Amino acid sequence: MPNLKSSKKDMIQSRVRRVRNQAWQSRVKTAVRGARQSIAGGDEAAATAAARAASRLLDKAATKGAIHRRQAVRRKARLARRLSKATSG
Repeated sequence: MPNLKSSKKDMIQSRVRRVRNQAWQSRVKTAVRGARQSIAGGDEAAATAAARAASRLLDKAATKGAIHRRQAVRRKARLARRLSKATSG
């Protein structure tokens, strides 16, 4: 346990940030999972809409600092590649 007042405050802030980041990460994971299932399902319109929604959430999570911006870009690219492969082939 911290002894200094500033250290105690820092610990509280870290907890709050961790909970907030976990919430964003959970939302992103759920959206990406849903997009991947839509892509696998075969409905092109639903898959495109789900991928777009997941992409938006990834961007927002990166803006908030919940995930790294390059991780967001990488995950969006992989999702787009999967969508492209499913719709063209």
